[in-house]
Amino acid sequence: METCSNCPRNCGVNRSVRKGFCGVSENPVIAKAYLHMWEEPCISGSNGSGTIFFSGCNLKCVYCQNYNISQELNGVEISNERLCEIILDLQNKGAHNINFVNPSHYIKLLSKITKKLKHEGKLNIPTVYNTSSYDSAKALEKAEGAFDIYLADLKYIDNSIANKYSGASDYFQVAAEAIYEMVRQAGEPRFNNKGIIEKGLIIRHLV
Repeated sequence: METCSNCPRNCGVNRSVRKGFCGVSENPVIAKAYLHMWEEPCISGSNGSGTIFFSGCNLKCVYCQNYNISQELNGVEISNERLCEIILDLQNKGAHNINFVNPSHYIKLLSKITKKLKHEGKLNIPTVYNTSSYDSAKALEKAEGAFDIYLADLKYIDNSIANKYSGASDYFQVAAEAIYEMVRQAGEPRFNNKGIIEKGLIIRHLV
């Protein structure tokens, strides 16, 4: 992350030295990690989704329900090794999936970690990229194979409203390109015999 291009802000800062637009450095900062029972039913199922909430954000939504995490940056900085431990601990607790919430500013790190754990045979449940969709399509393309499920908000079509409420005057074009890449990778949703999604894209609209 010496010249960060994780997200569409492309702020280019060296996140080992100073924080980017997202408000965090290169090390993962997490606010919560637990079995989340209140995602979409096909995500949480009966056991819960192994959810990890990342602090910081590349949007500045005035209505954010996680404002203390995304913009006030509440959370704990951890090592990459500790993040791996948390992922595997959630899997061992019976999580249906590992759910990365607000991952855009850590996409390269999460891609590397997730691919490594899959390659080593340690991670054998689906991974969820739970995003505002203000994502770099190029970064998503390079992350192919890391994430099985895309849970993507589509917040705006009108960029003037996107700029007013989230500080992103190019939101729709960026999000549309990112979602096309998610579709290319994940395709149509696929469910197991218990109705839990294993692969695919779910889009949530802001109402």
